[in-house]
Amino acid sequence: MNPTTRQPLEWKFSQVFGERSSDDEIQDADRISTVEFDKSGDYVAVGDRGGRIVIFETKDGKNTADQHYSRNQLEQLDYVSLNHPEYRYKTEFQSHEPEFDYLKSLEIEEKVNKLKWCTSLSGSLFILSTNDKTIKLWKVWVIRTSQDVGIYVDKLLHCYALHHGVVNENSFGLWSQVKDRKVKKAREIDSPHQLLSLENTLLSERSFMNEQGIPYFANGNRVESGANSIFPSQEPHSKIANYEDAAYARCRREYAHAHDFNINSISNNSDGETFISADDLRINLWNLEVSNQSFNIIDMKPSNMEELTVRGGNCSNAIDVKSFASSFDKITCLYSDILSYKVITSAEFHPIHCNLLAYSSSRGFIRLVDMRQSALCDYSARIFQDEECHGSRSFLTEIVASITDIKFPVDGRHILSRDYMNLKLWDMHMDSSPVATFKIHEHLRPKLCDLYNNDSIFDKFECCLSGDGLHFATGSYSNLLRIFFHGGGSDEGATIEASKDPNSIKNRKPLPRARRSSLSNLTRGFYKQGQESTSVVGEYSLNSSSKLQHLAWHPCTYLIACASGNSLFFYHA
Repeated sequence: MNPTTRQPLEWKFSQVFGERSSDDEIQDADRISTVEFDKSGDYVAVGDRGGRIVIFETKDGKNTADQHYSRNQLEQLDYVSLNHPEYRYKTEFQSHEPEFDYLKSLEIEEKVNKLKWCTSLSGSLFILSTNDKTIKLWKVWVIRTSQDVGIYVDKLLHCYALHHGVVNENSFGLWSQVKDRKVKKAREIDSPHQLLSLENTLLSERSFMNEQGIPYFANGNRVESGANSIFPSQEPHSKIANYEDAAYARCRREYAHAHDFNINSISNNSDGETFISADDLRINLWNLEVSNQSFNIIDMKPSNMEELTVRGGNCSNAIDVKSFASSFDKITCLYSDILSYKVITSAEFHPIHCNLLAYSSSRGFIRLVDMRQSALCDYSARIFQDEECHGSRSFLTEIVASITDIKFPVDGRHILSRDYMNLKLWDMHMDSSPVATFKIHEHLRPKLCDLYNNDSIFDKFECCLSGDGLHFATGSYSNLLRIFFHGGGSDEGATIEASKDPNSIKNRKPLPRARRSSLSNLTRGFYKQGQESTSVVGEYSLNSSSKLQHLAWHPCTYLIACASGNSLFFYHA
């Protein structure tokens, strides 16, 4: 390892999307629920509690197959590289809608719980998204639109219609008709927020897909590959400014009816063909191409479901312990049952070995299983549990020991876990204790009773690692971002307030505001290049109403994306 990389990093503010004023109230549907970079770092996806997904891309462009620029065109761009990437808005779409399960009389929220990027094919992006019950595979592709491109699309579609014998009076000039309808719809728009979803609205109309006499491709591959192969060769010297990228999203697969409890994790396998989904009691194995069948590989469901309801507490469909106990004495009576109960809190595939996966438990241990041993992975290959924490336990210490998130580094040698109190780094070859422990909420230990009374003790914080596996980050209350460095001789780390102006902490009462229909204010970015914005706040400060729970680390550089409320912040080092 290069010695220069083993120095503490100096973190600076880079960008923010969705910055709000102190008078704006954050609607629950607008709160960001997950953040995820793709493997290249060129794209970052954001999901919110309203079921929407917003995708950002780097400003400097990507080396994709649909970019064919001459040397003169590249010189005209006058591009100057930066030491860290900057992002811009690409597209957004509605991933999930609220549903109702009539058999169980259960409302299913539209909240996007997790996002995972899949392997890109033919210049298209693929992303998995899930709410509590349903997983969807989305395809996002870009069509470069211009007047000349529209003519070529007309010819391409007309040739296809001639070949398949489905020509009619509407088969030619389809692009022009769609373009005219786009203009008509644009004139009818009253709110600028509606303009962002116009492209996806036109794509979903049946008149564009079926009623013009030209069949719509189920996978879109033939139209896209044909368009990409014809457009650049027709007019190689056309100006770059004549083209505009229009992004479209379409649901390719829907994986449903496989989980009785709420899904908390999805993870892609290194083979690029399968993925897992985990709820409180089960983990299922899916094939990306098969949406109507999954294999149950881990089943922790008890034989008597009545025990599940009594022990409850952590399970999504079970009755909360607080409904049984309003005093400490009643809590103590149920303590013996709660200790024997465990649920799955997070699951992750190994980044290299496709047969290995790890999942964490509410009892504070991590199980590493090998799918080659048996079809049902009831036996663990290795159990990681901190033996130093096996002292006297109470009802509250058992709750804070629950692991909320686990992550593998790129090399797969370690496991990073986050519980309510600590961030721990585990070595795959040593399961008795973590190799490093970073204290996050140790100063809150005397206040566990108060945190239990206001339900803050059940907050779930995520964690992430840098590409080299030496730096780790997680969130805390008061919108604090905690960043640590392994091997630097200090466990204090850096503390950054996720704010455009970190020295200003606003406590003004928000005013009511109508709910917006899209994440349009995430398209407004704020930039401060080279300005340092780190601020160390007192360790005993606590604002439970503002907490930083979701974050992701760029896979190739020192760049962190973290979400606070409806704002997405970027910090670089």
